[in-house]
Amino acid sequence: MNAFAPEVGSAAAAAARPQADELDRALRDASPHEVVAAALKAVGRDRVALVSSFGTESAALLKVMAGVDPSIPVIFLDTGWLFAETLAYRDTLIDKLGLRDVRSVKPDEATLSRQDAGRELWFSDPDTCCRIRKVEPLSRALGPFAAWINGRKRFQGGLRADIPVVEADGARLKFNPFANVSRAAIEAIFNLAELPPHPLLASGFQSVGCMPCTSRTATDEDARAGRWRGRAKTECGIHTMKAS
Repeated sequence: MNAFAPEVGSAAAAAARPQADELDRALRDASPHEVVAAALKAVGRDRVALVSSFGTESAALLKVMAGVDPSIPVIFLDTGWLFAETLAYRDTLIDKLGLRDVRSVKPDEATLSRQDAGRELWFSDPDTCCRIRKVEPLSRALGPFAAWINGRKRFQGGLRADIPVVEADGARLKFNPFANVSRAAIEAIFNLAELPPHPLLASGFQSVGCMPCTSRTATDEDARAGRWRGRAKTECGIHTMKAS
């Protein structure tokens, strides 16, 4: 079943699909600012949240969001395996951008004790590790919301190469404001707003996730090549969990 919504076959899920298609057609060429504003208009001020990893490119979307409404809730998944630099970067951006409602969401302690007491699940079963540390916590955190905003881009390739600007995610709407934005445009947002870079970027980490499953990348590699290196896995699961 979809991690973020009621049964995909429900009436709510069926209603979300045509609404998502209509919004995607209307916003196909919209700016990120316009997409975030449209998300607020579509579901109401209290029914949308932005999900951010506070990774190497996250500040650009957070800056756009803050320009629309800095009080939009931001959900941050504190998995228990994050780099200290990422936690510090989160706090830096909260202050820099004036974010008013950042919610750090942690895994369920009972689930961790039962399934990952030795903290070795990331090695033996990374899909289950992601599920209990990211997918399930996000599912709980998104409970009150009818829509969510994320920072995926088509230029990241793989399963992200053809993402729409708006899509249905079970009964929820899912907004991808940076879907058709280029890497150069993101760099321009950083430069214009004088946004600080992620502290690990200078050390060769182009894409930063959990510490055990993130490695440096060479200059000729894809930015996400350092995520789950040596495995077929390319996504944590929050964007790929579907009905079974």
